[in-house]
Amino acid sequence: MKTVQDDTGKRYLLLKQSTQASLVRDPDTGNECYIQNDRLESSDESTFETLAQTISPAVRTLLTNVHDETTLGILLELEARGPLSVRALLEADTCCESDLHGRLTVLSSADLIDETAVGGERGYRLTEECTTALEAIRTPADNHERDTDDETTSEAEATTISNTQPVQDS
Repeated sequence: MKTVQDDTGKRYLLLKQSTQASLVRDPDTGNECYIQNDRLESSDESTFETLAQTISPAVRTLLTNVHDETTLGILLELEARGPLSVRALLEADTCCESDLHGRLTVLSSADLIDETAVGGERGYRLTEECTTALEAIRTPADNHERDTDDETTSEAEATTISNTQPVQDS
């Protein structure tokens, strides 16, 4: 397979070529069709790059810059509680300061987080692109678990409040 494009600039994956027409597949839809050879030209883009472009840019950025669970966890902590100061991020985990700084630098360079001030200290918040990517990779089960956790917390809080007796002056 190789990447080709038609006279409108649309990219396809070349599956089969004959003397007059070629069988191509649209990487976005998976649809296959024949296109006249005189309407096609070779592209320098790799087949795998063409296929990767079917994923949203935000998700591609997340996937190509988050290489381990700790880095993903930083993003999830910022999503849940952010923006957060560097001090709060250091207190949230056993990650050393230089390791955290390296991860924050990578995430910042990838435009997944932005530096901001939190309580007068340097901190970080998620970018809109990162928020979009995290939403896109979550499964419905992930969202259900988060909703269930929220409901459980609310029920526990309600139980605590209802079990509290008013203090009476004697």
